[in-house]
Amino acid sequence: VNQDTLLTLIPDDLTPEEQQELENIRRRKQELLEDIQRLKNEIAEVTSEIENLGSTEERKNMQRNKQVAMGRKKFNMDPKKGIQFLIENDLLKNTSNDIAQFLYKGEGLNKTAIGDYLGERDEFNIQVLHAFVELHEFTDLNLVQALRQFLWSFRLPGEAQKIDRMMEAFAQRYCQCNPGVFQSTDTCYILSFAIIMLNTSLHNPNVKDKPTVERFISMNRDLVCIYGQLSLLEGWLLKLGGRVKTWKRRWFILTDNCLYYFEYTTDKEPRGIIPLENLSIKEVEDKKPNCFELFIPDNKDQVIKACKTEADGRVVEGNHTFYRISAPTAEEKEEWMNSIKAAISRDPFYEMLAARKKKVSSMKRH
Repeated sequence: VNQDTLLTLIPDDLTPEEQQELENIRRRKQELLEDIQRLKNEIAEVTSEIENLGSTEERKNMQRNKQVAMGRKKFNMDPKKGIQFLIENDLLKNTSNDIAQFLYKGEGLNKTAIGDYLGERDEFNIQVLHAFVELHEFTDLNLVQALRQFLWSFRLPGEAQKIDRMMEAFAQRYCQCNPGVFQSTDTCYILSFAIIMLNTSLHNPNVKDKPTVERFISMNRDLVCIYGQLSLLEGWLLKLGGRVKTWKRRWFILTDNCLYYFEYTTDKEPRGIIPLENLSIKEVEDKKPNCFELFIPDNKDQVIKACKTEADGRVVEGNHTFYRISAPTAEEKEEWMNSIKAAISRDPFYEMLAARKKKVSSMKRH
Protein backbone atom coordinates (compact mmCIF):
# COMPACT_ATOMS: atom_id res chain seq x y z
CA VAL A 1 0.00 0.00 0.00
CA ASN A 2 1.55 3.31 -1.07
CA GLN A 3 1.27 6.54 0.86
CA ASP A 4 -1.60 8.02 -1.25
CA THR A 5 -3.71 4.90 -0.77
CA LEU A 6 -2.90 4.92 2.92
CA LEU A 7 -4.20 8.52 3.22
CA THR A 8 -7.59 7.48 1.84
CA LEU A 9 -7.85 4.85 4.59
CA ILE A 10 -7.30 7.33 7.42
CA PRO A 11 -10.53 8.23 9.22
CA ASP A 12 -11.59 11.88 9.06
CA ASP A 13 -12.61 12.07 12.69
CA LEU A 14 -9.09 11.64 14.23
CA THR A 15 -8.21 13.96 17.05
CA PRO A 16 -5.11 16.15 16.64
CA GLU A 17 -3.26 13.91 19.12
CA GLU A 18 -4.11 10.78 17.10
CA GLN A 19 -3.08 12.47 13.86
CA GLN A 20 0.27 13.38 15.44
CA GLU A 21 0.81 9.80 16.66
CA LEU A 22 0.04 8.52 13.18
CA GLU A 23 2.52 10.91 11.69
CA ASN A 24 5.17 9.73 14.14
CA ILE A 25 4.55 6.12 13.10
CA ARG A 26 4.94 7.05 9.44
CA ARG A 27 8.22 8.81 10.14
CA ARG A 28 9.66 5.87 12.15
CA LYS A 29 8.63 3.50 9.39
CA GLN A 30 10.42 5.63 6.79
CA GLU A 31 13.52 5.81 8.98
CA LEU A 32 13.49 2.02 9.40
CA LEU A 33 13.22 1.52 5.64
CA GLU A 34 16.15 3.86 5.11
CA ASP A 35 18.21 2.02 7.79
CA ILE A 36 17.46 -1.33 6.15
CA GLN A 37 18.56 -0.03 2.75
CA ARG A 38 21.73 1.43 4.27
CA LEU A 39 22.53 -1.93 5.92
CA LYS A 40 21.97 -3.71 2.61
CA ASN A 41 24.38 -1.34 0.93
CA GLU A 42 26.99 -1.82 3.64
CA ILE A 43 26.66 -5.64 3.47
CA ALA A 44 27.07 -5.50 -0.31
CA GLU A 45 30.22 -3.37 0.08
CA VAL A 46 31.74 -5.70 2.70
CA THR A 47 30.94 -8.78 0.58
CA SER A 48 32.59 -7.18 -2.41
CA GLU A 49 35.67 -6.26 -0.36
CA ILE A 50 35.96 -9.84 0.98
CA GLU A 51 35.72 -11.29 -2.52
CA ASN A 52 38.33 -8.86 -3.81
CA LEU A 53 40.56 -9.55 -0.79
CA GLY A 54 40.41 -13.32 -1.43
CA SER A 55 41.39 -13.00 -5.06
CA THR A 56 44.09 -10.47 -4.16
CA GLU A 57 45.60 -12.79 -1.51
CA GLU A 58 45.54 -15.67 -3.96
CA ARG A 59 47.34 -13.57 -6.56
CA LYS A 60 49.85 -12.45 -3.93
CA ASN A 61 50.56 -16.06 -2.90
CA MET A 62 51.02 -17.14 -6.51
CA GLN A 63 53.37 -14.24 -7.12
CA ARG A 64 55.26 -15.01 -3.90
CA ASN A 65 55.71 -18.67 -4.84
CA LYS A 66 57.03 -17.66 -8.25
CA GLN A 67 59.52 -15.29 -6.65
CA VAL A 68 60.66 -17.94 -4.14
CA ALA A 69 61.24 -20.40 -7.00
CA MET A 70 63.17 -17.73 -8.88
CA GLY A 71 65.22 -16.98 -5.75
CA ARG A 72 66.16 -20.66 -5.40
CA LYS A 73 67.29 -20.78 -9.01
CA LYS A 74 69.36 -17.65 -8.53
CA PHE A 75 70.87 -19.15 -5.37
CA ASN A 76 71.90 -22.31 -7.20
CA MET A 77 73.66 -20.21 -9.84
CA ASP A 78 75.09 -17.61 -7.44
CA PRO A 79 74.35 -18.10 -3.71
CA LYS A 80 74.94 -14.48 -2.65
CA LYS A 81 72.77 -13.05 -5.43
CA GLY A 82 70.04 -15.56 -4.64
CA ILE A 83 69.97 -14.60 -0.95
CA GLN A 84 70.01 -10.90 -1.88
CA PHE A 85 67.07 -11.38 -4.26
CA LEU A 86 65.01 -13.15 -1.58
CA ILE A 87 65.75 -10.44 1.00
CA GLU A 88 64.95 -7.58 -1.39
CA ASN A 89 61.58 -9.15 -2.20
CA ASP A 90 60.72 -9.67 1.51
CA LEU A 91 60.82 -13.44 1.09
CA LEU A 92 63.63 -13.87 3.61
CA LYS A 93 64.71 -11.83 6.62
CA ASN A 94 68.22 -10.48 6.58
CA THR A 95 69.25 -12.36 9.72
CA SER A 96 71.71 -15.20 10.14
CA ASN A 97 69.07 -17.39 11.82
CA ASP A 98 66.49 -17.01 9.03
CA ILE A 99 69.04 -17.64 6.28
CA ALA A 100 70.40 -20.65 8.19
CA GLN A 101 66.85 -22.10 8.45
CA PHE A 102 66.38 -21.56 4.71
CA LEU A 103 69.62 -23.40 3.93
CA TYR A 104 68.93 -26.19 6.45
CA LYS A 105 65.52 -26.95 4.91
CA GLY A 106 67.28 -26.98 1.56
CA GLU A 107 64.08 -27.16 -0.51
CA GLY A 108 65.10 -26.91 -4.16
CA LEU A 109 68.63 -25.85 -3.25
CA ASN A 110 71.82 -27.29 -4.71
CA LYS A 111 73.92 -28.75 -1.88
CA THR A 112 77.16 -27.61 -3.52
CA ALA A 113 75.83 -24.02 -3.56
CA ILE A 114 74.88 -24.34 0.14
CA GLY A 115 78.45 -25.46 0.94
CA ASP A 116 79.95 -22.59 -1.03
CA TYR A 117 77.81 -20.02 0.80
CA LEU A 118 78.50 -21.48 4.26
CA GLY A 119 82.24 -21.59 3.59
CA GLU A 120 82.66 -17.91 2.75
CA ARG A 121 84.92 -15.96 5.09
CA ASP A 122 82.63 -12.91 5.23
CA GLU A 123 81.67 -12.19 8.85
CA PHE A 124 77.94 -12.51 8.14
CA ASN A 125 78.42 -15.82 6.31
CA ILE A 126 80.34 -17.15 9.33
CA GLN A 127 77.39 -16.16 11.54
CA VAL A 128 75.07 -18.05 9.17
CA LEU A 129 77.42 -21.05 9.31
CA HIS A 130 77.29 -21.18 13.11
CA ALA A 131 73.48 -20.77 13.10
CA PHE A 132 73.28 -23.56 10.50
CA VAL A 133 75.41 -25.89 12.63
CA GLU A 134 73.24 -25.09 15.67
CA LEU A 135 70.27 -26.60 13.83
CA HIS A 136 71.98 -30.03 13.91
CA GLU A 137 71.53 -32.26 16.94
CA PHE A 138 74.60 -34.40 17.66
CA THR A 139 73.80 -35.53 21.21
CA ASP A 140 74.76 -39.17 21.88
CA LEU A 141 76.17 -39.63 18.36
CA ASN A 142 79.72 -40.81 17.91
CA LEU A 143 81.95 -38.51 15.90
CA VAL A 144 81.58 -40.46 12.64
CA GLN A 145 77.77 -40.51 12.89
CA ALA A 146 77.67 -36.78 13.64
CA LEU A 147 80.00 -35.99 10.74
CA ARG A 148 77.88 -38.08 8.38
CA GLN A 149 74.71 -36.26 9.44
CA PHE A 150 76.41 -32.88 9.10
CA LEU A 151 77.92 -33.55 5.67
CA TRP A 152 74.64 -34.88 4.26
CA SER A 153 73.08 -31.42 4.59
CA PHE A 154 75.48 -29.80 2.09
CA ARG A 155 78.45 -30.56 -0.14
CA LEU A 156 81.85 -29.86 1.36
CA PRO A 157 83.65 -27.25 -0.79
CA GLY A 158 87.08 -27.93 -2.24
CA GLU A 159 88.96 -25.00 -0.69
CA ALA A 160 90.96 -25.91 2.41
CA GLN A 161 90.14 -22.60 4.17
CA LYS A 162 86.40 -23.17 3.75
CA ILE A 163 86.71 -26.73 5.08
CA ASP A 164 88.73 -25.38 8.01
CA ARG A 165 85.97 -22.92 9.01
CA MET A 166 83.27 -25.58 8.69
CA MET A 167 85.15 -28.16 10.74
CA GLU A 168 85.85 -25.60 13.43
CA ALA A 169 82.13 -24.77 13.67
CA PHE A 170 81.24 -28.47 13.64
CA ALA A 171 83.73 -29.27 16.42
CA GLN A 172 82.31 -26.51 18.64
CA ARG A 173 78.76 -27.81 18.15
CA TYR A 174 79.73 -31.45 18.70
CA CYS A 175 81.50 -30.64 21.96
CA GLN A 176 78.52 -28.54 23.05
CA CYS A 177 76.16 -31.50 22.43
CA ASN A 178 78.55 -34.05 23.97
CA PRO A 179 80.44 -32.42 26.86
CA GLY A 180 83.36 -34.43 28.21
CA VAL A 181 83.96 -36.55 25.10
CA PHE A 182 86.98 -34.45 24.11
CA GLN A 183 89.34 -32.48 26.29
CA SER A 184 89.06 -29.51 23.92
CA THR A 185 87.36 -28.46 20.71
CA ASP A 186 90.79 -28.42 19.07
CA THR A 187 91.10 -32.19 19.58
CA CYS A 188 87.64 -32.71 18.09
CA TYR A 189 88.52 -30.41 15.18
CA ILE A 190 91.79 -32.20 14.36
CA LEU A 191 90.17 -35.62 14.58
CA SER A 192 87.20 -34.52 12.41
CA PHE A 193 89.53 -33.17 9.76
CA ALA A 194 91.55 -36.39 9.85
CA ILE A 195 88.40 -38.51 9.50
CA ILE A 196 87.43 -36.63 6.36
CA MET A 197 90.89 -37.17 4.89
CA LEU A 198 90.77 -40.85 5.89
CA ASN A 199 87.32 -41.35 4.38
CA THR A 200 88.38 -39.66 1.14
CA SER A 201 91.48 -41.83 0.90
CA LEU A 202 89.52 -45.03 1.60
CA HIS A 203 86.77 -44.45 -0.95
CA ASN A 204 88.30 -42.31 -3.68
CA PRO A 205 88.84 -44.65 -6.67
CA ASN A 206 91.77 -42.49 -7.78
CA VAL A 207 93.67 -43.36 -4.61
CA LYS A 208 95.27 -46.72 -5.39
CA ASP A 209 97.47 -46.95 -2.30
CA LYS A 210 94.80 -47.28 0.40
CA PRO A 211 95.99 -46.23 3.87
CA THR A 212 96.54 -48.96 6.46
CA VAL A 213 95.51 -48.85 10.09
CA GLU A 214 99.16 -48.72 11.13
CA ARG A 215 99.89 -45.71 8.96
CA PHE A 216 97.00 -43.73 10.44
CA ILE A 217 97.77 -44.84 13.98
CA SER A 218 101.24 -43.38 13.57
CA MET A 219 99.69 -40.11 12.39
CA ASN A 220 96.99 -39.91 15.05
CA ARG A 221 96.51 -42.54 17.73
CA ASP A 222 92.89 -41.54 18.33
CA LEU A 223 92.03 -42.84 14.88
CA VAL A 224 92.51 -46.49 15.83
CA CYS A 225 88.98 -46.76 17.28
CA ILE A 226 87.45 -44.81 14.42
CA TYR A 227 89.08 -46.67 11.55
CA GLY A 228 86.74 -49.60 12.18
CA GLN A 229 83.70 -47.32 11.99
CA LEU A 230 84.96 -45.93 8.70
CA SER A 231 85.91 -49.30 7.23
CA LEU A 232 82.78 -49.08 5.15
CA LEU A 233 82.03 -48.82 1.48
CA GLU A 234 79.94 -46.27 -0.33
CA GLY A 235 78.96 -46.45 -3.95
CA TRP A 236 76.39 -47.02 -6.67
CA LEU A 237 75.11 -50.58 -7.08
CA LEU A 238 72.14 -52.16 -8.87
CA LYS A 239 69.56 -53.91 -6.64
CA LEU A 240 66.95 -56.38 -7.84
CA GLY A 241 63.44 -55.64 -6.55
CA GLY A 242 61.53 -57.95 -4.20
CA ARG A 243 58.01 -58.29 -5.61
CA VAL A 244 58.73 -56.55 -8.93
CA LYS A 245 61.89 -58.04 -10.40
CA THR A 246 63.37 -54.86 -11.85
CA TRP A 247 66.89 -53.53 -11.33
CA LYS A 248 67.20 -50.14 -9.68
CA ARG A 249 70.29 -48.03 -9.13
CA ARG A 250 70.84 -47.26 -5.46
CA TRP A 251 73.57 -45.58 -3.40
CA PHE A 252 74.78 -48.16 -0.85
CA ILE A 253 76.60 -47.52 2.43
CA LEU A 254 78.07 -50.34 4.52
CA THR A 255 78.50 -49.44 8.18
CA ASP A 256 77.53 -50.53 11.70
CA ASN A 257 76.96 -54.15 10.53
CA CYS A 258 74.18 -52.89 8.27
CA LEU A 259 73.78 -52.23 4.57
CA TYR A 260 71.93 -48.99 3.86
CA TYR A 261 70.69 -47.96 0.43
CA PHE A 262 69.49 -44.56 -0.77
CA GLU A 263 67.77 -43.34 -3.92
CA TYR A 264 70.08 -40.31 -4.12
CA THR A 265 73.37 -39.48 -2.43
CA THR A 266 71.73 -36.30 -1.08
CA ASP A 267 68.96 -38.17 0.76
CA LYS A 268 69.06 -37.79 4.54
CA GLU A 269 67.06 -40.95 5.19
CA PRO A 270 67.75 -44.36 3.60
CA ARG A 271 65.21 -46.07 1.36
CA GLY A 272 66.13 -49.39 2.97
CA ILE A 273 68.18 -50.95 5.77
CA ILE A 274 69.50 -54.54 5.70
CA PRO A 275 70.93 -55.72 9.05
CA LEU A 276 73.68 -58.24 8.33
CA GLU A 277 73.04 -60.50 11.32
CA ASN A 278 73.17 -64.21 10.44
CA LEU A 279 73.22 -63.66 6.68
CA SER A 280 75.50 -65.26 4.12
CA ILE A 281 76.86 -63.91 0.85
CA LYS A 282 77.74 -65.67 -2.36
CA GLU A 283 78.65 -64.90 -5.96
CA VAL A 284 75.88 -65.67 -8.50
CA GLU A 285 75.49 -65.75 -12.27
CA ASP A 286 72.97 -63.40 -13.84
CA LYS A 287 72.34 -61.46 -17.03
CA LYS A 288 73.67 -58.51 -15.09
CA PRO A 289 77.45 -58.69 -14.56
CA ASN A 290 79.32 -58.93 -11.24
CA CYS A 291 76.37 -60.16 -9.14
CA PHE A 292 76.28 -61.42 -5.57
CA GLU A 293 73.49 -62.38 -3.18
CA LEU A 294 72.69 -61.94 0.48
CA PHE A 295 70.60 -64.80 1.87
CA ILE A 296 69.75 -66.75 5.04
CA PRO A 297 71.77 -69.99 5.07
CA ASP A 298 69.80 -73.26 5.46
CA ASN A 299 66.50 -71.40 5.10
CA LYS A 300 66.33 -69.77 1.69
CA ASP A 301 62.54 -69.30 1.74
CA GLN A 302 62.60 -67.16 4.90
CA VAL A 303 62.16 -63.41 4.48
CA ILE A 304 65.27 -61.47 5.48
CA LYS A 305 64.82 -59.15 8.47
CA ALA A 306 65.01 -55.70 6.86
CA CYS A 307 62.95 -52.57 6.34
CA LYS A 308 62.29 -50.09 3.57
CA THR A 309 60.54 -46.75 3.09
CA GLU A 310 57.56 -46.63 0.72
CA ALA A 311 56.92 -43.73 -1.65
CA ASP A 312 54.33 -42.29 0.76
CA GLY A 313 56.86 -42.26 3.62
CA ARG A 314 55.66 -45.37 5.47
CA VAL A 315 58.37 -47.63 6.87
CA VAL A 316 57.49 -51.28 6.23
CA GLU A 317 59.16 -54.65 6.56
CA GLY A 318 61.11 -55.86 3.56
CA ASN A 319 59.85 -58.81 1.50
CA HIS A 320 63.12 -60.21 0.15
CA THR A 321 64.08 -63.84 0.67
CA PHE A 322 67.39 -62.82 -0.89
CA TYR A 323 69.02 -59.59 -2.03
CA ARG A 324 70.68 -59.77 -5.44
CA ILE A 325 73.09 -56.94 -6.17
CA SER A 326 75.20 -56.05 -9.21
CA ALA A 327 78.48 -54.10 -8.96
CA PRO A 328 79.89 -51.94 -11.77
CA THR A 329 83.17 -53.91 -12.01
CA ALA A 330 84.58 -57.26 -10.92
CA GLU A 331 87.04 -55.48 -8.63
CA GLU A 332 84.26 -53.58 -6.88
CA LYS A 333 82.24 -56.78 -6.54
CA GLU A 334 85.15 -58.43 -4.73
CA GLU A 335 85.61 -55.39 -2.50
CA TRP A 336 81.92 -55.31 -1.58
CA MET A 337 81.74 -59.05 -0.94
CA ASN A 338 84.84 -59.07 1.27
CA SER A 339 83.69 -56.04 3.23
CA ILE A 340 80.17 -57.42 3.73
CA LYS A 341 81.58 -60.78 4.85
CA ALA A 342 83.68 -58.96 7.46
CA ALA A 343 80.61 -56.99 8.62
CA ILE A 344 78.26 -59.98 8.97
CA SER A 345 77.67 -60.87 12.62
CA ARG A 346 76.43 -64.26 13.76
CA ASP A 347 74.33 -65.08 16.81
CA PRO A 348 74.56 -61.58 18.31
CA PHE A 349 73.03 -62.78 21.60
CA TYR A 350 75.89 -65.20 22.20
CA GLU A 351 78.44 -62.62 21.08
CA MET A 352 77.00 -60.18 23.61
CA LEU A 353 77.00 -62.86 26.32
CA ALA A 354 80.62 -63.78 25.57
CA ALA A 355 81.64 -60.13 25.73
CA ARG A 356 79.86 -59.74 29.10
CA LYS A 357 81.60 -62.86 30.48
CA LYS A 358 84.96 -61.54 29.33
CA LYS A 359 84.28 -58.22 31.04
CA VAL A 360 83.24 -59.92 34.30
CA SER A 361 86.35 -62.15 34.24
CA SER A 362 88.55 -59.12 33.69
CA MET A 363 86.94 -57.32 36.66
CA LYS A 364 87.45 -60.37 38.91
CA ARG A 365 91.15 -60.55 38.01
CA HIS A 366 91.57 -56.92 39.00
